[in-house]
Amino acid sequence: MKNKILKLMMVFFALVAFNACSDDDTIEFTTQAPPEQISFTNDFSSEYLLSELFAQNNAERFVWMAPDFGVPTPVTYELQGSTDFEFTEPVVLAETTNQQTAITVGQLLSLAEAAGLDNDPETDNPDTGELFFRVRAQIGTENAENSPETISEVTTLNVIIISTGGPEPLPVLPNLYLVGSSVASGWDNNNNNFPMVRNPENENMFTYTGRFIDGEFKLLEERGAWQPQWGLQDGSLETSEDLGGDPGAFAIADGDGYYTLEVDTENKTHTLTAFEEAGSATYNTIGLIGFGTTGTDEGWNQDIDMTQSTFDPHIWYISEIALFDGEVKFRAEDDWGVNWGGNTEFSGYGSINGPNIPTTAGTYEVWFNDLTGNYVLIPIVE
Repeated sequence: MKNKILKLMMVFFALVAFNACSDDDTIEFTTQAPPEQISFTNDFSSEYLLSELFAQNNAERFVWMAPDFGVPTPVTYELQGSTDFEFTEPVVLAETTNQQTAITVGQLLSLAEAAGLDNDPETDNPDTGELFFRVRAQIGTENAENSPETISEVTTLNVIIISTGGPEPLPVLPNLYLVGSSVASGWDNNNNNFPMVRNPENENMFTYTGRFIDGEFKLLEERGAWQPQWGLQDGSLETSEDLGGDPGAFAIADGDGYYTLEVDTENKTHTLTAFEEAGSATYNTIGLIGFGTTGTDEGWNQDIDMTQSTFDPHIWYISEIALFDGEVKFRAEDDWGVNWGGNTEFSGYGSINGPNIPTTAGTYEVWFNDLTGNYVLIPIVE
């Protein structure tokens, strides 16, 4: 009898132990609600200019703090945009496990259009308005229902939709381009034709300082077109339009060297004089820098390197670049020790340590001469 009772007690304790183990297997950990709301940590601009011309460019980078859910766990973030402060219909602009993400001008444009903004003068819709943004943090990476989450306070950005082509370009008039056997392009009228610089005080006067070799050259008003062209007739500067035929060429017969060419298309005069100060290349890099390269202050932190001419190492260029309303400078070796700014409201004559050069939104070809500091911004018209 005692043996039976003992066996029954052993079975009872085994069942209790089994149930205790089963209960332990079903213990659930409960995360804490974040002690503080998640929030953005980056600074925002006072306004954002939006144009289809720059739809692929980044408009802003949102950065935020990491919430504390009380346990180590992966967190998924959603950057949300809205046309109203209440986020009636939030739009997920990005989903990430990082604590930052960038959005493009195109994304802001889509949100602005949903908010009823446009730049069409034939509609009553405004071109300026507010867009709203917040970040949502949720435990896990699968967006499971009922996962703990926290949402930031709403940030408001002011946006302005500008015309597709941007504002009217700076007062940059047509240039004269060098073509011929004594310059970089050879007689190809649409290949690396160096532009002359228009005098800021007289739109009929042009200058160019650079390398020439023995040979001949002429001046074209438009790349890819032989007419009209400028050259010499009986020693005088003439144009094919006035002559009814092509003028002769300028001649270089004194060997490889640097010259300054000046022409006056109104009075039809010219000078070609030796430039004695030129030597071998002075700089390894020259870049364009400033708010005008990005549309943000970050543009002052990063040079956009220019290409050095293989024919003349003092000539630098960028074949195509989208510029914003703002200002730029040229500088050497990614350093402010040697930099060039402007000294006039027209594209053209630069100077060491000169004031910032104003830029207007658009796509440009950019040329720079480190011998003279002269530069040319040529709008590219699609």
